[in-house]
Amino acid sequence: MARNKEALVLLLDVGPSMHHLLPEVEKICSMIVQKKLVYSKYDEVGVVLFGTEETENELTMEVGGYEHVVVLQNIKVVDGDLVETLKQIPRGTVPGDFLDAIVVGMDMLIKKYSSTNKGKKRLCLMTNGLSPIKDPYEGSKEDQVNAIAEQMTSHGMKLECVVVRESVVRGENVSVMEENDRILNLFPQKSCAKTIFVESSTSLLGALKTRNISPVTIFRGDLEISPKLKIKVWVYKKTSEEKFPTLKKYSDKAPSTDKFASHEVKVDYEYKSVEDANKVVPPEQRIKGYRYGPQVVPISADEWDAVKFKPEKSVKLLGFTDSSNIMRHHYMKDVNIFIADPGDQNAIVAVSALARAMKEMHKVAILRCVWRQGQGNVVVGVLTPNVSDNDHVPDSFYFNILPFAEDVREFQFPSFSNLPASLLPDEEQQEAADNFVKMLDLTPSDRKEMLQPDFTPNPVLERFYNYLELKSKHPDAAVPPLDKTLKRITEPDPELLAQKKSAIDSLLRHFEVKEKPKLKKSTRRMREKPSGSDDEDNYRRISSKTEVELIENGGKVEKIGDLTPVQDFEAMMSRRDNPEWVNRAITEMKNKIHDLIEDSYEGDNYAKALDLLVALRKGCILEQEPKQFNDFLHQLCKFCLQNDLRSFCNFLATKGITLISKTEAADSDVTEEEARSFLVKSEPKPE
Repeated sequence: MARNKEALVLLLDVGPSMHHLLPEVEKICSMIVQKKLVYSKYDEVGVVLFGTEETENELTMEVGGYEHVVVLQNIKVVDGDLVETLKQIPRGTVPGDFLDAIVVGMDMLIKKYSSTNKGKKRLCLMTNGLSPIKDPYEGSKEDQVNAIAEQMTSHGMKLECVVVRESVVRGENVSVMEENDRILNLFPQKSCAKTIFVESSTSLLGALKTRNISPVTIFRGDLEISPKLKIKVWVYKKTSEEKFPTLKKYSDKAPSTDKFASHEVKVDYEYKSVEDANKVVPPEQRIKGYRYGPQVVPISADEWDAVKFKPEKSVKLLGFTDSSNIMRHHYMKDVNIFIADPGDQNAIVAVSALARAMKEMHKVAILRCVWRQGQGNVVVGVLTPNVSDNDHVPDSFYFNILPFAEDVREFQFPSFSNLPASLLPDEEQQEAADNFVKMLDLTPSDRKEMLQPDFTPNPVLERFYNYLELKSKHPDAAVPPLDKTLKRITEPDPELLAQKKSAIDSLLRHFEVKEKPKLKKSTRRMREKPSGSDDEDNYRRISSKTEVELIENGGKVEKIGDLTPVQDFEAMMSRRDNPEWVNRAITEMKNKIHDLIEDSYEGDNYAKALDLLVALRKGCILEQEPKQFNDFLHQLCKFCLQNDLRSFCNFLATKGITLISKTEAADSDVTEEEARSFLVKSEPKPE
């Protein structure tokens, strides 16, 4: 088996006390396999059930015992059938012994891989820990745990135990629960294991890491305190945004009989001369250019390479400051963790001493970091001490990137203290607001914190993977509604809202609450509206279409939106159910262009306005409306010259935007020479 592939055995408690939790167990187990199919399709997974009426495992046949343990799936490469198997886990009828299940899972891994693949063999146990454990034939339960842990360590296995407790345990189960918890907590002390206790189905969904990511250092080298004092450190990413898997383009043109077809789509680009469309420009004749005012400055690859800042790979201390001087909202990007070189005892002691001194003095360090040789940028960040409370875990540091001056956005807002007394809340209003905040507290005193980041999965990603699996089996399947467990992450708890209705009603009584009306778009200069009785009637008639009429028209576009204005414009121009749609599309596009130019800051909207203007020009040519475009371009340039926006006219000139000439549209009264010279005419000098 390849060294970077994982072998996983799921140990699932299916006894009677787990029946109400099994639907959530099915979700998380099937999600594990779904993600492996996307990211690690060569990983191997096995499934063991305990608490079943039947007994079916090799150890029972070989040595006896290990009753009520069934191997549902032998260890094999993940596939779609395993996903379906995990979605329909059989229910058991007897209490299960999780120690027996662990031993059966270990036996499967040992027989499959022997002593190979160390560090890539994992056991995942899911139970509520309410079923009693049988006494061993020899020795105590602690001795049994020690023997299991020793075997796990010698064969390089890891154990993850997820214990689900949704309600308070009472009666006889209390002693059983305490005994089982004690046994489970012995494993982390004796082997590479961890035990997680969760209280809700939402936390269960995020308790197990459904995607296994191997830690990779982003830096290994010296933390330079001074030229004479350096500490060997390794740097890992502590948090990093999990993104959607890359969606690639695949072709279905390969013959269905070709089993070795990659179905990949390869794209080749050709650059052709503007003067001769048939002439291909080779790479050695191409050069990049950067806009500088109205001109484009060409910079060759050699020049750009010489201009680049090329710092040496290093991590250097710039100094220390009080932790109160670093604002939390200045943290940028991902969080990294600094640890001492695991093989350097002196480095471990030095990092621990430095971290403890900084914590005691409430200080943080400011570092200058270049993670790798040839990196084109330098980051400056804050190093925060992370003193461990576990004797077996060394001290470390957290590192957050800090912004430069160009990265900070300063927005000034008036202070509430400057408002008149009539606009400040009175005591009753303040009390109602306080109670409302307390009502939605996610850390109640009688329960664990809800929506903990470590146990809360991303609902968008989970929904995507669920649909991807469904789509793989049913290509025409519709998108299903959001799962109720994921809905608890995205919406307030309805039970909590019902229990605290009095606090909500109090807030509504003490504050004036009303629906905010939709604001009409303000009328700007040069904004065009239909004038004349016929146009106004047609415009009003189109605008007053009801939702029912839009549905009858097949949901056609009736307005140019902000997200896809070009597509909306083209859709409106192509409508033939009313002749006025063309005029309305042109009018709305003109207004969009004008808004973008007027609202631009230092030309940040010019590129988008150009795209809309190109689409408008093309549409006016196709619909034989050259006069509308030519008149608008005249008015637009006049407006820009009058309002210190000449840079937009220069921008249009560099992009070759001209009037529509007679050669492009027969109805135009502009010659080709007039069109070409429109934006290059000398500007009149101010008198």
